[in-house]
Amino acid sequence: MTKQVTLAVKELRKTIRGKEIIKGISFELREGEVFGFLGPNGAGKTTTIRMLVGLIRPTSGTVAICGYDLHHRFTEAIRHIGCIVENPEMYPYLTGWENLEHFARMMPEVGEERIMEVTKLVGLEQRIHDRVSTYSLGMRQRLGIAQALLGKPKVLILDEPTNGLDPAGIREMRAFIRFLAETEGLSVLVSSHLLSEIQLMCDRVAIMAKGRLLAVDTVERLLKEQARVVWKADPVDKARALLAEETEVLRANEEIIVTPYEPAKLAAWNTKLIRAGVAVAQIEPRLPTLEDLFIELTGGETID
Repeated sequence: MTKQVTLAVKELRKTIRGKEIIKGISFELREGEVFGFLGPNGAGKTTTIRMLVGLIRPTSGTVAICGYDLHHRFTEAIRHIGCIVENPEMYPYLTGWENLEHFARMMPEVGEERIMEVTKLVGLEQRIHDRVSTYSLGMRQRLGIAQALLGKPKVLILDEPTNGLDPAGIREMRAFIRFLAETEGLSVLVSSHLLSEIQLMCDRVAIMAKGRLLAVDTVERLLKEQARVVWKADPVDKARALLAEETEVLRANEEIIVTPYEPAKLAAWNTKLIRAGVAVAQIEPRLPTLEDLFIELTGGETID
Protein backbone atom coordinates (compact mmCIF):
# COMPACT_ATOMS: atom_id res chain seq x y z
CA MET A 1 0.00 0.00 0.00
CA THR A 2 1.33 3.45 -0.98
CA LYS A 3 2.03 5.58 2.07
CA GLN A 4 0.48 9.02 2.38
CA VAL A 5 2.48 12.01 1.15
CA THR A 6 2.89 14.32 4.14
CA LEU A 7 5.14 16.99 2.61
CA ALA A 8 5.14 17.91 -1.08
CA VAL A 9 7.60 20.47 -2.44
CA LYS A 10 7.11 21.49 -6.07
CA GLU A 11 9.34 23.76 -8.16
CA LEU A 12 10.38 25.80 -5.14
CA ARG A 13 12.40 28.91 -5.98
CA LYS A 14 13.78 31.78 -3.93
CA THR A 15 15.40 34.94 -5.26
CA ILE A 16 17.18 37.30 -2.85
CA ARG A 17 18.48 40.68 -4.06
CA GLY A 18 18.18 39.61 -7.66
CA LYS A 19 20.09 36.34 -7.15
CA GLU A 20 18.27 33.01 -7.42
CA ILE A 21 19.26 31.01 -4.32
CA ILE A 22 16.88 28.05 -4.68
CA LYS A 23 16.43 26.87 -8.25
CA GLY A 24 13.23 24.90 -8.73
CA ILE A 25 13.58 21.99 -6.29
CA SER A 26 10.93 19.29 -5.90
CA PHE A 27 10.65 16.34 -3.50
CA GLU A 28 8.14 14.50 -1.30
CA LEU A 29 8.13 12.97 2.16
CA ARG A 30 5.93 10.02 2.96
CA GLU A 31 4.42 8.79 6.18
CA GLY A 32 6.81 6.79 8.34
CA GLU A 33 10.06 7.58 6.53
CA VAL A 34 13.30 9.27 7.55
CA PHE A 35 14.50 11.58 4.80
CA GLY A 36 18.07 12.89 4.77
CA PHE A 37 18.69 16.42 3.47
CA LEU A 38 22.35 16.95 2.55
CA GLY A 39 24.37 19.72 1.01
CA PRO A 40 27.66 21.63 1.29
CA ASN A 41 28.00 25.12 2.72
CA GLY A 42 25.88 27.54 0.70
CA ALA A 43 23.83 24.80 -0.96
CA GLY A 44 20.54 26.37 0.15
CA LYS A 45 19.45 23.85 2.80
CA THR A 46 18.79 26.43 5.51
CA THR A 47 16.87 28.68 3.13
CA THR A 48 14.80 25.69 2.02
CA ILE A 49 14.02 24.65 5.60
CA ARG A 50 12.94 28.20 6.41
CA MET A 51 10.51 28.10 3.49
CA LEU A 52 9.20 24.68 4.58
CA VAL A 53 8.24 26.00 8.01
CA GLY A 54 6.86 29.34 6.81
CA LEU A 55 9.63 31.61 8.12
CA ILE A 56 10.25 33.05 4.65
CA ARG A 57 8.08 32.97 1.53
CA PRO A 58 9.25 31.37 -1.71
CA THR A 59 9.48 33.49 -4.84
CA SER A 60 7.54 30.77 -6.65
CA GLY A 61 6.58 27.13 -6.25
CA THR A 62 4.50 25.41 -3.59
CA VAL A 63 4.86 23.67 -0.24
CA ALA A 64 1.97 21.44 0.83
CA ILE A 65 1.83 19.85 4.28
CA CYS A 66 -0.69 17.02 4.61
CA GLY A 67 -2.47 18.38 1.55
CA TYR A 68 -2.69 22.00 2.80
CA ASP A 69 -0.92 24.68 0.77
CA LEU A 70 1.42 26.50 3.15
CA HIS A 71 0.83 29.88 1.48
CA HIS A 72 -2.94 29.80 1.04
CA ARG A 73 -3.90 27.73 4.12
CA PHE A 74 -1.07 28.55 6.48
CA THR A 75 -2.81 27.78 9.79
CA GLU A 76 -4.06 24.33 8.72
CA ALA A 77 -0.70 23.46 7.13
CA ILE A 78 1.64 24.63 9.87
CA ARG A 79 -0.17 22.71 12.62
CA HIS A 80 1.04 19.48 11.00
CA ILE A 81 4.75 20.33 11.20
CA GLY A 82 7.26 20.46 14.04
CA CYS A 83 10.83 21.74 13.78
CA ILE A 84 14.00 21.76 15.84
CA VAL A 85 17.04 23.68 14.60
CA GLU A 86 20.34 22.49 16.11
CA ASN A 87 20.37 22.89 19.90
CA PRO A 88 16.82 23.72 21.03
CA GLU A 89 16.51 26.85 23.15
CA MET A 90 14.85 26.13 26.49
CA TYR A 91 14.58 28.11 29.73
CA PRO A 92 17.37 26.61 31.87
CA TYR A 93 15.95 27.88 35.18
CA LEU A 94 12.64 26.05 34.56
CA THR A 95 12.07 22.31 34.77
CA GLY A 96 11.50 20.27 31.66
CA TRP A 97 7.81 20.03 32.54
CA GLU A 98 7.50 23.79 33.06
CA ASN A 99 9.12 24.42 29.68
CA LEU A 100 6.62 22.12 27.97
CA GLU A 101 3.75 23.78 29.86
CA HIS A 102 4.95 27.16 28.62
CA PHE A 103 4.91 26.06 24.98
CA ALA A 104 1.64 24.17 25.42
CA ARG A 105 -0.13 27.38 26.43
CA MET A 106 0.43 28.66 22.88
CA MET A 107 -1.41 25.70 21.37
CA PRO A 108 -5.14 25.05 21.56
CA GLU A 109 -6.21 21.70 22.98
CA VAL A 110 -2.77 20.79 24.35
CA GLY A 111 -2.97 19.99 28.05
CA GLU A 112 -1.25 17.96 30.74
CA GLU A 113 -2.24 14.65 29.15
CA ARG A 114 -0.39 15.47 25.93
CA ILE A 115 2.62 16.80 27.89
CA MET A 116 2.83 13.45 29.69
CA GLU A 117 2.48 11.57 26.38
CA VAL A 118 5.41 13.37 24.74
CA THR A 119 7.48 13.09 27.94
CA LYS A 120 7.09 9.30 27.84
CA LEU A 121 7.66 9.24 24.09
CA VAL A 122 11.09 10.87 24.42
CA GLY A 123 12.00 8.90 27.56
CA LEU A 124 12.31 11.78 30.03
CA GLU A 125 9.84 10.59 32.69
CA GLN A 126 12.54 10.31 35.38
CA ARG A 127 13.99 13.80 34.85
CA ILE A 128 11.09 15.90 33.54
CA HIS A 129 10.66 17.73 36.88
CA ASP A 130 14.37 18.63 37.13
CA ARG A 131 15.72 21.97 35.98
CA VAL A 132 16.86 22.02 32.36
CA SER A 133 20.20 23.47 33.50
CA THR A 134 21.00 20.00 34.93
CA TYR A 135 20.25 18.18 31.64
CA SER A 136 22.88 16.71 29.35
CA LEU A 137 22.92 17.87 25.73
CA GLY A 138 21.19 14.67 24.65
CA MET A 139 18.42 15.24 27.19
CA ARG A 140 17.95 18.82 25.99
CA GLN A 141 17.68 17.53 22.42
CA ARG A 142 14.98 15.10 23.53
CA LEU A 143 13.13 17.84 25.40
CA GLY A 144 13.26 19.98 22.26
CA ILE A 145 11.78 17.14 20.23
CA ALA A 146 9.08 16.69 22.90
CA GLN A 147 8.21 20.37 22.49
CA ALA A 148 8.04 19.95 18.69
CA LEU A 149 5.72 16.97 19.12
CA LEU A 150 3.22 18.70 21.43
CA GLY A 151 0.86 19.59 18.58
CA LYS A 152 0.87 16.03 17.16
CA PRO A 153 2.59 16.96 13.88
CA LYS A 154 2.80 14.58 10.94
CA VAL A 155 6.14 16.03 9.77
CA LEU A 156 9.17 16.62 11.99
CA ILE A 157 12.16 18.62 10.71
CA LEU A 158 15.41 18.16 12.62
CA ASP A 159 18.40 20.33 11.72
CA GLU A 160 21.63 18.76 13.04
CA PRO A 161 19.92 16.65 15.75
CA THR A 162 23.21 14.92 16.69
CA ASN A 163 25.26 18.15 16.86
CA GLY A 164 27.58 18.04 19.88
CA LEU A 165 26.57 14.55 21.02
CA ASP A 166 29.14 11.89 21.93
CA PRO A 167 29.14 8.57 20.00
CA ALA A 168 26.73 6.91 22.45
CA GLY A 169 24.39 9.89 22.27
CA ILE A 170 24.52 9.87 18.46
CA ARG A 171 23.61 6.17 18.37
CA GLU A 172 20.77 6.77 20.83
CA MET A 173 19.41 9.70 18.80
CA ARG A 174 19.57 7.64 15.60
CA ALA A 175 17.54 4.84 17.21
CA PHE A 176 15.04 7.37 18.58
CA ILE A 177 14.50 9.00 15.18
CA ARG A 178 13.94 5.57 13.61
CA PHE A 179 11.44 4.83 16.40
CA LEU A 180 9.48 8.03 15.67
CA ALA A 181 9.19 7.06 11.99
CA GLU A 182 8.53 3.35 12.34
CA THR A 183 6.37 3.28 15.48
CA GLU A 184 4.73 6.71 15.51
CA GLY A 185 4.43 7.02 11.72
CA LEU A 186 6.07 10.47 11.53
CA SER A 187 7.80 11.76 8.44
CA VAL A 188 11.19 12.97 9.67
CA LEU A 189 13.41 15.25 7.58
CA VAL A 190 16.96 15.23 8.96
CA SER A 191 19.64 17.71 7.92
CA SER A 192 23.08 16.61 9.12
CA HIS A 193 26.76 16.87 8.27
CA LEU A 194 27.43 13.34 9.63
CA LEU A 195 27.11 11.37 6.41
CA SER A 196 27.78 8.01 8.05
CA GLU A 197 24.82 8.63 10.37
CA ILE A 198 22.56 9.68 7.51
CA GLN A 199 23.51 6.48 5.68
CA LEU A 200 22.50 4.37 8.70
CA MET A 201 19.41 6.40 9.64
CA CYS A 202 17.61 7.40 6.47
CA ASP A 203 15.29 5.61 4.06
CA ARG A 204 15.88 8.19 1.32
CA VAL A 205 18.20 11.14 0.85
CA ALA A 206 18.26 14.35 -1.18
CA ILE A 207 21.64 15.79 -2.12
CA MET A 208 21.65 19.51 -2.81
CA ALA A 209 24.31 21.84 -4.23
CA LYS A 210 24.16 25.44 -5.46
CA GLY A 211 20.39 25.63 -5.01
CA ARG A 212 19.59 22.50 -7.03
CA LEU A 213 18.76 18.92 -6.08
CA LEU A 214 21.35 16.61 -7.64
CA ALA A 215 19.78 13.33 -6.51
CA VAL A 216 16.76 12.06 -4.58
CA ASP A 217 16.46 8.32 -3.94
CA THR A 218 17.00 5.54 -1.43
CA VAL A 219 20.53 5.33 -0.07
CA GLU A 220 20.83 1.78 -1.41
CA ARG A 221 19.91 2.71 -4.98
CA LEU A 222 22.10 5.80 -5.05
CA LEU A 223 25.11 3.82 -3.86
CA LYS A 224 24.48 0.95 -6.27
CA GLU A 225 24.42 3.39 -9.17
CA GLN A 226 27.91 4.55 -8.16
CA ALA A 227 29.34 1.06 -7.51
CA ARG A 228 32.57 0.25 -9.31
CA VAL A 229 34.70 -2.77 -10.22
CA VAL A 230 38.48 -2.66 -9.97
CA TRP A 231 40.26 -5.02 -12.38
CA LYS A 232 43.88 -6.15 -12.20
CA ALA A 233 44.90 -7.84 -15.44
CA ASP A 234 47.95 -8.44 -17.61
CA PRO A 235 48.53 -7.05 -20.17
CA VAL A 236 46.57 -4.08 -18.85
CA ASP A 237 46.36 -2.21 -22.17
CA LYS A 238 44.78 -5.20 -23.90
CA ALA A 239 42.35 -5.71 -20.99
CA ARG A 240 41.37 -2.04 -21.09
CA ALA A 241 40.65 -2.20 -24.83
CA LEU A 242 38.54 -5.35 -24.48
CA LEU A 243 36.55 -4.00 -21.53
CA ALA A 244 35.96 -0.74 -23.42
CA GLU A 245 34.11 -2.80 -26.06
CA GLU A 246 31.64 -3.93 -23.38
CA THR A 247 31.33 -1.05 -20.90
CA GLU A 248 32.66 2.36 -19.95
CA VAL A 249 36.21 2.44 -18.64
CA LEU A 250 36.03 5.05 -15.89
CA ARG A 251 39.69 5.05 -14.98
CA ALA A 252 42.81 3.13 -15.94
CA ASN A 253 46.53 3.21 -15.26
CA GLU A 254 49.46 0.82 -15.43
CA GLU A 255 48.06 -1.32 -12.59
CA ILE A 256 44.25 -1.18 -12.51
CA ILE A 257 41.13 -0.63 -14.62
CA VAL A 258 37.91 0.75 -13.11
CA THR A 259 34.51 0.05 -14.70
CA PRO A 260 30.87 0.36 -13.57
CA TYR A 261 29.60 -2.51 -11.42
CA GLU A 262 27.19 -4.66 -13.43
CA PRO A 263 27.07 -7.99 -11.58
CA ALA A 264 25.07 -9.84 -14.26
CA LYS A 265 27.77 -9.12 -16.85
CA LEU A 266 30.99 -9.61 -14.86
CA ALA A 267 31.33 -13.31 -15.63
CA ALA A 268 30.96 -12.74 -19.38
CA TRP A 269 33.50 -9.91 -19.34
CA ASN A 270 35.94 -12.07 -17.41
CA THR A 271 35.48 -14.96 -19.86
CA LYS A 272 36.15 -12.62 -22.78
CA LEU A 273 39.43 -11.46 -21.22
CA ILE A 274 40.61 -14.97 -20.47
CA ARG A 275 39.79 -16.26 -23.97
CA ALA A 276 41.78 -13.35 -25.40
CA GLY A 277 44.82 -14.43 -23.42
CA VAL A 278 44.55 -11.82 -20.65
CA ALA A 279 45.51 -13.01 -17.18
CA VAL A 280 42.91 -11.68 -14.72
CA ALA A 281 44.41 -11.42 -11.23
CA GLN A 282 41.60 -9.55 -9.47
CA ILE A 283 37.96 -8.50 -9.88
CA GLU A 284 37.00 -6.37 -6.87
CA PRO A 285 33.54 -4.77 -6.57
CA ARG A 286 33.64 -1.55 -4.54
CA LEU A 287 30.44 -0.07 -3.14
CA PRO A 288 30.98 3.58 -2.26
CA THR A 289 29.95 5.17 1.02
CA LEU A 290 27.47 8.03 1.10
CA GLU A 291 30.46 10.31 1.66
CA ASP A 292 32.08 9.07 -1.58
CA LEU A 293 28.83 9.67 -3.45
CA PHE A 294 28.38 13.12 -1.92
CA ILE A 295 31.88 14.23 -2.90
CA GLU A 296 31.44 12.88 -6.44
CA LEU A 297 28.09 14.61 -6.99
CA THR A 298 29.07 17.94 -5.44
CA GLY A 299 32.55 18.12 -6.91
CA GLY A 300 34.29 17.82 -3.56
CA GLU A 301 32.56 20.71 -1.80
CA THR A 302 32.65 20.73 1.99
CA ILE A 303 29.44 19.76 3.76
CA ASP A 304 27.94 21.97 6.50
